[in-house]
Amino acid sequence: MSTYLLQLLAMLLVILVAAEGFTNALEHLGARLRISEGVTGSLFAAVGTALPETMVPVLAIVAGSHDTALNEEIGVGSILGAPLMLSTLSTGLMALAVLGRRGLAGRIQPEPKGLNRDLHFFIAAFVLAAAAMFVPQSLRGPRYLLSMTLVVIYLLYIVLTMRASKGLVEDGHGTVAENRMFAARLGLPVNLVTILAQLAAALALLVFGAKGFINGVQGVSQMLHVSALLLSLLIIPIATELPEKVNSILWVRRGKDTMAFGNITGAMVFQGTLLPAIGILLTPWEPRIEVLTGVLVTLAAAIWVRLHVRPNGVAVWALLVNAALYVTYLVITLRR
Repeated sequence: MSTYLLQLLAMLLVILVAAEGFTNALEHLGARLRISEGVTGSLFAAVGTALPETMVPVLAIVAGSHDTALNEEIGVGSILGAPLMLSTLSTGLMALAVLGRRGLAGRIQPEPKGLNRDLHFFIAAFVLAAAAMFVPQSLRGPRYLLSMTLVVIYLLYIVLTMRASKGLVEDGHGTVAENRMFAARLGLPVNLVTILAQLAAALALLVFGAKGFINGVQGVSQMLHVSALLLSLLIIPIATELPEKVNSILWVRRGKDTMAFGNITGAMVFQGTLLPAIGILLTPWEPRIEVLTGVLVTLAAAIWVRLHVRPNGVAVWALLVNAALYVTYLVITLRR
């Protein structure tokens, strides 16, 4: 047990260092390309830091062990556990990070149009993905159509997000790099090549740290005799979502609320469209009680945030409710 705990601590440190390098390089990339904070957070950061949790279900389904049922459980649980974690625990931790400075009545103030767009796309896509669970596996045509629809939804999301970027930059929501790039501190010039190099190195370190953390979590969970589905719904997403959590906490504490929120909601759209599209095609994708409970909590959390979006942001207390929803899900699931 102690070996696994040491591994968890070491990999957490790796993730923290990598997240600092990643956010630093991403800010400089966004500033150089003159794109909005919304694009930087919702697309670049969200997709980049979603790679660790994206790898888990894909590898489990496509190249897992010889136990097909076990692979499918891990795949489905990981696909649905990631949006659950982002919509509940990640938003709650982001609010908790500024609770001391802003108070319960304080607000996190992302650019509202982009936030609403993210939430609308996620809610619509996740409802569609949930509905697909009730389509029998024998109906391959309708399942294929639903899967492709989710892919199209994400492509449309990218187009609309990029199209809104120019206007946001003109309105003062352009990405600003306030801190000196880490590569520059090593004596390297600041240009697109070094920015991309630092970004790639930090991303590789994020993936390495997340994989190491996953291994440690799996070791602990096996010693505690946790089922594969419960492991993938509850434990693996905690590890794989660490990059988003850390990046968003770093950004929100620096007052970059749009990038902080967009990093979470953009990842939710990515994981609420493309990953369920894979699950619908390659797994049973059935409405098991643990899965349905997670889906309902995820949708409740996303809808709750959407209902509390105002022109001046989202109240800190409202986001802490999302963390409470995660605790509620834990209690319901672990009592079964």
